[in-house]
Amino acid sequence: MLILLLAVILFLTVGLYAFAPHPPATPKQVENITELETYLNQLTASGNPPGLSVIVVKDGEVVYNNAFGYADAPRKIKATPETVYHWWSMTKIPTAIAIMQLREQGKLTLDDEVTKHLPWFKVKYPSSTSPTITIRHLLQHTAGLRNPIPAMIGWVHYDDTTPNQTDVLKKYLPKFNSLEFEPDTKAVYSNSNYMVLGAIIEAASGQAYETYITENILKPLGMTQTGFVYSLSMAEHEAAGSLPVVHFFTPLLPTLLDTNALVRERSGKLLWLNRIYIEATPPTGLIGSAPDAAKLMKAYLNRITPNGQLVLLPESITTLTETPPINGRGLGWAIGESNGERYLEHGGGRPGFAATMRLYPDAGIGIVILANGTDLDRDGLADLLRKINY
Repeated sequence: MLILLLAVILFLTVGLYAFAPHPPATPKQVENITELETYLNQLTASGNPPGLSVIVVKDGEVVYNNAFGYADAPRKIKATPETVYHWWSMTKIPTAIAIMQLREQGKLTLDDEVTKHLPWFKVKYPSSTSPTITIRHLLQHTAGLRNPIPAMIGWVHYDDTTPNQTDVLKKYLPKFNSLEFEPDTKAVYSNSNYMVLGAIIEAASGQAYETYITENILKPLGMTQTGFVYSLSMAEHEAAGSLPVVHFFTPLLPTLLDTNALVRERSGKLLWLNRIYIEATPPTGLIGSAPDAAKLMKAYLNRITPNGQLVLLPESITTLTETPPINGRGLGWAIGESNGERYLEHGGGRPGFAATMRLYPDAGIGIVILANGTDLDRDGLADLLRKINY
């Protein structure tokens, strides 16, 4: 009987494996752009992801910009450099920039206690002597707030609206308000931190979070193809999200949301998804193109916008860039090293899309990869793109 059960499990495992899309392994090195693009075409041909856009900036200029595969394979729409994707957690970088702008305006300091701006903010500290959560703790993920994953995947809506972020935080915080550790003792990634930062931005600026980001970051940088809902021009280049039929997310989704509303159609090994939004926008709400992400990277690396204005004062960028990391977490950025070179990075991923932004400040290089697949070897691809001689 045991042998029969093991045989059935083996049969199912082999069968499911065969039905899942398998991307080719990311090479450690390619000799030139032609070899790079051969691999990226093979990657998207695997269907995991079905499409992606890649852009690289160096010394203030775009040195590579291309797209591969399909933005929407069932509708035979190819990905282009202008294709628009969900950024998911890459949104945290504009949120961190907004906090630094408000600091420059004298409306907050990084060491302000959260309750200075949100008097109603209440959490359950580990002890009566716990340090009080500050804005700096939130930026560096040292606050101890629990990450609302996987529940957050279910915080969705399908209409082109954005709810008030202070109200969203008040709605969900009571479910995740018991701290997992003493503030300022370690860094553990949590979307809750940036939900709180979004409410602080609203309190300090007197504007809706999305309005503040649009008026003070997106517009000054000329990021016309990025926003929190799809504009008409963004919709013309919209990528449809995809999820493998066989994936660890697949059995989880029906417990969190209405899959009939989420799934547009099934095509071969992939589920193609309808347009979707997450209610909590400060950690995960932006949607945009690779060229717009390049504008953000250039402004950060070169400390100036295309029209000669500053999106942040140089000392603010230095603070974000040089703050010593805790468990690999700086202010806003994750801090890493590859081939002996330090980088700043923030990725993003949920069912349907994956993204990453990586900066090498010392070399003046920035890389963005946006994809309409749930899985992406973000680190491997970013490492590979850095090795190219542009």
